[in-house]
Amino acid sequence: MSDSVQNLHAACDCATPRRGFLSGLLAAGAAAVLPGCAGPNQSLTGLRNRIDTHHHLFSPAYVAELAKVNQAPPIVRNWSVAKTLEDMDKAGVATSILSPTTPQVSFTDAANARRIARESNEWVARLSQDHPGRFGSFAMIPMQDTDSALRELSYAMDVLKADGIGLLTSYGDKWLGHKSFAPVMDELNRRKAVLYTHPTAPSCCRNILTPEIPPTVVEFGTDTTRTIVDIVFSGTAARCPDLQFIFSHAGGTLPFLTERLVRAPIIDSKLAPRVPRGVLTELKRFYYDTAWAMHPMALASLTRLVDVSQILFGSDYPYRTGEDTIKGLIDYGFTDAELKAIGRDNALRLLPRRAA
Repeated sequence: MSDSVQNLHAACDCATPRRGFLSGLLAAGAAAVLPGCAGPNQSLTGLRNRIDTHHHLFSPAYVAELAKVNQAPPIVRNWSVAKTLEDMDKAGVATSILSPTTPQVSFTDAANARRIARESNEWVARLSQDHPGRFGSFAMIPMQDTDSALRELSYAMDVLKADGIGLLTSYGDKWLGHKSFAPVMDELNRRKAVLYTHPTAPSCCRNILTPEIPPTVVEFGTDTTRTIVDIVFSGTAARCPDLQFIFSHAGGTLPFLTERLVRAPIIDSKLAPRVPRGVLTELKRFYYDTAWAMHPMALASLTRLVDVSQILFGSDYPYRTGEDTIKGLIDYGFTDAELKAIGRDNALRLLPRRAA
């Protein structure tokens, strides 16, 4: 553990900060971390140029559509640009790559999905123009039919200059390795694009627990793992080596199940040709974010599977805050260099234009 991390647990001494503390944290960051030293809008560490790759938005028009199908809870209705900027400033986030969360446009028919996705993507593009450098986007595309998905993909990437595409982990009873999604995956691979994924509850597994247990508790992590398994063993990962995948929440239950995935082609030789580079090679090249995974149980497992270079800062705002995430990463014991990599440098490899 670095000196800066160890000193987070020391008593606050704003007047005479320790040398080890200052070696890792700026004084402004210290004020935000230690009790009794707090100041307004100060970062938890000296780093104030973080890139948040898991940050949600809800345009007014999109909220109105969700409300029609009773899928606009208070946390969605109360989202605002001002609140999201406030959260970013408190956490030292320079840029958030915005994406709609589940259900995206999966709740409606194809024609309506096309309209809603276009309206939302254009609204985010205008928001980015109004706040230069503060916002990017993983654009939403209507997956109800392939032609519509490809048209919106092209419009979002070429006209709106989106940073990548955001998909759900599953649509109905199909995960992202399904053959019907191959044209979208192949086009993203051709573009060497970034594909951010967000979990949802698949048709198979909704309302299977007591009503008091929402799908976020179990199904989200599980569905992320399902889609990773499907991408790998459908051959999609091997076929699309230039497509950069981001998986939410530290990959869900994937790290725990890695050994089962590795042995699957050994047990069933028919799977081996679909993973010519090996299962671990594919799993280790994927990126995983820290949303709801900034705790030792998840991080201890994830960091045994992948290098820190594959971990991205993700807050899941407004469902969690940037400060929540940073505190968890610091408490885990990452070094200052590792915090910088997770907070910014790794994202810049995927999104180099965000360096400006």
